[in-house]
Amino acid sequence: MLDLMWYQYALISVTFAWSGFVRTGLGFGGALFTLPFLLLIDNQPIVYLSLIAVQLLFFSALTFAQNYYKPPKAERQPPLSNVDWPYLRKMLSIVIVPKLIGVFGLLTLPGNLMSIIIFGIVVFYACTYIVNRPLRATNRWVETVFLMMGGYISGTSLIGAPLIVAVATRHIATKQLRDTLFVLWFILVTIKVSVLIYSGVDLHLINHLWLVPCAFVGHMLGLRAHDWLIQNQSGAFYRVIGCSLLAASAVGLTQALL
Repeated sequence: MLDLMWYQYALISVTFAWSGFVRTGLGFGGALFTLPFLLLIDNQPIVYLSLIAVQLLFFSALTFAQNYYKPPKAERQPPLSNVDWPYLRKMLSIVIVPKLIGVFGLLTLPGNLMSIIIFGIVVFYACTYIVNRPLRATNRWVETVFLMMGGYISGTSLIGAPLIVAVATRHIATKQLRDTLFVLWFILVTIKVSVLIYSGVDLHLINHLWLVPCAFVGHMLGLRAHDWLIQNQSGAFYRVIGCSLLAASAVGLTQALL
């Protein structure tokens, strides 16, 4: 990232602010809704996956801590009730092995092929948001398949969250969903980052000196957006995101294939 133009650094800063907003506002999607734009700016998948992974660890822990240590109110439940621990353990037992398989796949796939896979998956997800038909798990076997696929895709590119969310939303209360997912992401990404470090992948930690403040701005806005989304459940928001993702991914996929 040392040989980029000034406008590329500016665009990357804005994109990481967007990442913080989406991740905190929705509880997932910090990579899914960010990678297509980052790869259009600078096509280095592993570089940006490692940067996003470290930021996810930081901001998921920060969000959980903010909720846990929030001043108590008379009507507020104990902080730990924000996480559905029993179902979290169940999800982990299913996704952990596919996650590890996906992580090692990331280390062996060429960068251009990784970009094609990422853009292709995002195009599919974008279409589900545009038509307001998010993925749904309808029975126990479908749920297991979704969790395993989500774990594998999360291992390769950190964008398997929608598959996991499709299952989690059927079993976890809305007010518990984001914090439960953040704990899950923290565990899964810790595994990913550990494997990357062991394999000698450069995490580019120095870049967080300017990227974390950008993401923090988005994080603070995302906290407000999360409360609004819980109350309104607006489909228009997701359709706008879907259209943006589809446009960016279509351009990126075309570039990667040519």
